[in-house]
Amino acid sequence: MKIRKVECLPVHPGWRKNFVFVRIETDEGIVGWGEAYSQYDRDRAIAAQVNELGRYLEGREAAHIRHFLQIAFDDYAQRRSSLEYWCALSGIEQALWDIAGKAVDQPVYNLLGGPVRDKLRVYANGWSYKMYEPADFARGAEEVVRKGFTAMKFDPLPRPWRTYIPREHIRHAVAVLKAVRDAVGPDVELLLDIHRRLAPQHAITLSNALAEFEPYWFEEPCQVENLEALAEVRAASKIPVVSGEAMYGRADFRRLLRGRCVDIINPDVSNCGGILELLLIASAAESEMVAVSPHNYNSTSLALSATVQAAACMPNFTLTEYFLPYEEFGSVVATNPLVPVNGYITLPQGPGLGLDIIEEAVRARPYKDYPRRTFRTNENDGQSEH
Repeated sequence: MKIRKVECLPVHPGWRKNFVFVRIETDEGIVGWGEAYSQYDRDRAIAAQVNELGRYLEGREAAHIRHFLQIAFDDYAQRRSSLEYWCALSGIEQALWDIAGKAVDQPVYNLLGGPVRDKLRVYANGWSYKMYEPADFARGAEEVVRKGFTAMKFDPLPRPWRTYIPREHIRHAVAVLKAVRDAVGPDVELLLDIHRRLAPQHAITLSNALAEFEPYWFEEPCQVENLEALAEVRAASKIPVVSGEAMYGRADFRRLLRGRCVDIINPDVSNCGGILELLLIASAAESEMVAVSPHNYNSTSLALSATVQAAACMPNFTLTEYFLPYEEFGSVVATNPLVPVNGYITLPQGPGLGLDIIEEAVRARPYKDYPRRTFRTNENDGQSEH
């Protein structure tokens, strides 16, 4: 069975960014779907990489997934990494696994050795977008709990994202976390996302100030390019430290694990290299006694299902991400989207990724151009955004 056509379909879900879907068609009529990670303003560059890389897949054997991944790195990329390359590769790889599962009428997780669990815990994200006041966070968190989630993620710091922050930002984060904890009680897990912002001195101060509220984790306190800084924070933090969403491939994660920089890693199936690469990264983490919680700032359709296929086979999996603002879109483009029940997703039973994609619905929501954002000038750079 050979690849006949590779198509990139950027699609607008109605909130924030465009998704980058990948459709691969074989000469036997089987169609596989995948999703590349995307970012606001960078989605066209990622789609361009899918189109360029896809040219080298057409005419090849659909089942030769690992070989294509290797020649893509060796020959196409000439062993030079980039966000755009890894996102494109990940979306294509997922679609190839979707084809492989459909060809033998099996879920992808059965092709990877079989599941070690029948359902996966998820945490809610996206619910606190543009919130600032602690009372707003508290009300939003209560609504998340009413939806059945027992874990949620948010960023307690005010904007802008800067390396060095005033003490008032730390006080504000404390007020936000206290309000949320008081609202949801002691048993709901609160995951803190710091978005690679801080110098170690501020990250450590912030972590110590927030520890009394028993957060589940402290995500990306520092830029992951500086592993020493990340390790410094982990050594001083009473909260488990997480990083990995901005890392690509096993080689990147080797440095993170060898440096004992984190307690948990959060690779993204749509930018780390795909389903198999995510599973290999998780296996490396398992040997270092590091847990895995896959990142998923993607759709609740293709990327989430790809995550579930891999996470089903991970003994060291903990929970994964579910973006509430994209939930409605998932039911538009798939007849059987993955919907959490009481904070858990049951493994899909269908072949491949387990989703029945409505191609007409995907094509009916094409890429949307966003207006140019307004960035800060030197006159207002130090001000908080409300």
